[in-house]
Amino acid sequence: MPRIVVEVMPKPEILDPQGKAIASALPHLGFRGFSAVRQGKRFELSVDGEITDAVLAQAREAAAEMLSNPVIEDVVDVRVEDDPAEAGAGDEG
Repeated sequence: MPRIVVEVMPKPEILDPQGKAIASALPHLGFRGFSAVRQGKRFELSVDGEITDAVLAQAREAAAEMLSNPVIEDVVDVRVEDDPAEAGAGDEG
């Protein structure tokens, strides 16, 4: 089943306490070389049938009006993504 993926991130000027907590924990867990972390949200919208331009436009509208808070967040990506379970369904060793 095809799906539309929407990615939302906090605006750059908005504090991201979860990202800061993750960034400070990484070195303690042995992950070095990362200077900052921003945590966002990912939504997966499953679509019955074909993804048309109209369906994609509706997803963009939903992303802007409902899936994100435009005061503090930016919609950074809205894209069509194939279901990985279906992509490997016919692959047998």
